Order: sequence, then C-alpha cells, then structure tokens
Amino acid sequence: MAEDQSYVKVDRGVEIPVPADGEVWAVGAVILNRDGHAFAQKRSPDRRLFPDCWDIVGGHVESGESLLDTLIREVEEETGWRLCRVWRLLGIAMWTGDDGDGIRREADYLVEVDGDLDHPVLEWSKHTAYGWFGPEDLPRLKENRAPGEYLIHDLIAKALQDR
Repeated sequence: MAEDQSYVKVDRGVEIPVPADGEVWAVGAVILNRDGHAFAQKRSPDRRLFPDCWDIVGGHVESGESLLDTLIREVEEETGWRLCRVWRLLGIAMWTGDDGDGIRREADYLVEVDGDLDHPVLEWSKHTAYGWFGPEDLPRLKENRAPGEYLIHDLIAKALQDR
C-alpha cells in the first residue's frame, strides 16, 4: 500500500532505486538529533535476524511499496516520528541474513523527522533499548557483531562524519 509521500522532501540527486522483479530490498534511516547524534535501537534477543544487535530504523520493502513508502512506514512504525526529508543516500549494501532468505539489497539514507525525539515510540516486542550515538559511542554499535559485520557502525560513523 502506497504511503502519502506529499509531505516528504527528497533532496536533489538522492537516488531511490526501483527494485527489479525478484529482488528483495530493505531500507534504513539514520536519524540525527539537534546535537548531531544518531538514533539506534537494540534488537530483541529473540529476533530471527541480528538478535541483540544495534540497528537503525528500517525494514523490508513489502509488495507494492516503493523504497520511499517503506522509509515513511518504518520510521512511523518503529519510532512514532514522521519522515519529512531525505537528505542523502548513505549507501547501498548487499547482504545475506542468517535466516535462509537469500541476498538482500539495502538502501540506507540520512533523513530528518518530525516528532518528539526525546520520546520515541518503540516497538518493544522487537526492540529492548534505544540510544543516541555520537562519535565517542560508536564502539557500542559493534556489540554482538562479528568482525566484518559492522554495517550499522559504519553507516552511523559515515553520517556523523559527513554531516
């Protein structure tokens, strides 16, 4: 189901890929607060993918959704905030989860949201904690991840460095 995109500004030159038939896509949103720290939430230990790991807001693109629709939906579902601007594409990654569902493509964006950033409305059945991460906090993003599996750490580090 397509989301209302009319209130979301997408900055000039921001690539939003269109999935080809058979491709599995996910999106991620790096959200910064007024202090320039990035939001992350800790996945529950019973999650199928990446249990007990820090993650950015995001999720899988559902049938009939565009990547922008998914960004809008996931920001609302996972935080209660409203996506208002897509600043830039941080990168596109390909990865294989440990759930046997094969290769996924993931487009991750630096975004701006509206809402009470001090009080996110988390999906507590899926997440156990949240935090705002500055440069000094980056090592915590590697918790419960194997060497070389630092996508979230690297995305947030890039967003903090380039902002």
